[in-house]
Amino acid sequence: MEAEVTWENLDWPTLDRIRAGFLTGSAAKGPYWQSLADLAHYDFTFAERIGWKWDHVLRELNRRGWAPAQGMLLDWGCGSGVAHRRVISTWPDSTQSVRVFDHSTWAEAYATQRVNDRFPNLDVRSWERSESIATLTISHVLNELDKESAQDLMQTIQSATKVIWVEPGTSEVAGQLVQWREKLRDSFRVVFPCPHQGACGLRTPANALHWCHHFASPPAGVFADSNWVKFGQRAGIDLRSLPYSALVLEKPTAAIETREAAVEDLAGRIIGRPKVSKPCTRFLGCDSDQVQRLEMPKKLNARLAKKLDRPNAPRLFRWKHEQGKVIAMDPLVRDDES
Repeated sequence: MEAEVTWENLDWPTLDRIRAGFLTGSAAKGPYWQSLADLAHYDFTFAERIGWKWDHVLRELNRRGWAPAQGMLLDWGCGSGVAHRRVISTWPDSTQSVRVFDHSTWAEAYATQRVNDRFPNLDVRSWERSESIATLTISHVLNELDKESAQDLMQTIQSATKVIWVEPGTSEVAGQLVQWREKLRDSFRVVFPCPHQGACGLRTPANALHWCHHFASPPAGVFADSNWVKFGQRAGIDLRSLPYSALVLEKPTAAIETREAAVEDLAGRIIGRPKVSKPCTRFLGCDSDQVQRLEMPKKLNARLAKKLDRPNAPRLFRWKHEQGKVIAMDPLVRDDES
């Protein structure tokens, strides 16, 4: 492994080149890692920011009582490996072994070494396609898929027991992820973000301007850390804004169907960021009926309404609404901000 990366020795020409590849789409034309040092500098900065998105998704799954499948975890398109390291840290007892797959051997080597350093008791190496996949992680790959890679990814997903997939929160990428959801919902149960198993309501003409995205928050103290502040300014990144889209799937079982059957009819989810005002909170709501604009009067639950625009506030509810007005609304999972 290369020398440890610090804020003082960041390789900005390398970081600029990598970021330019992502922004222009040239990253999709082939491997863009040129050395282990490339991955180390990326992992220290841009990948850490992606890790904050993963933290938000995994925290939501964890407070619902969900966990990865026991067995082997495969990180498809692993890059520096931030996705699987976040999953292992959240559920250390669920993963017996780790496999990495990337079009770059540099990436596979770096990701393998990072796991060896942090989790020395885990068996980690490059993936052999004959191996069964308990949990599959996928992170920020949709902008890079060609037709052949997309077919390979579809086959890989179909062979997994559970899937955790995180992507940028742009309208284009989130729309692509919805298309994947529609192709996969007959084979899997959708765990996140959807509160139902039906067709996505965002695909209707009335919702053409909306997309399924959510917001994570940086760790406490980031804005007081001069190194991160300077990095954000130099990289042209707003550290406050962490939009993402995500899709979590699991192969259905009788136990899962029984557990979820009583929830789905009245379950609803907030998409994006609610707008809180004195009389009410307005948001885009998704449930088994449709995706539509909803309004919750503050008097219905003043404490809940006040904080619904916070990243760690509840997003999944048991609710009822009539003509766009919410008349009942209670969180379906534990509130971290109680």
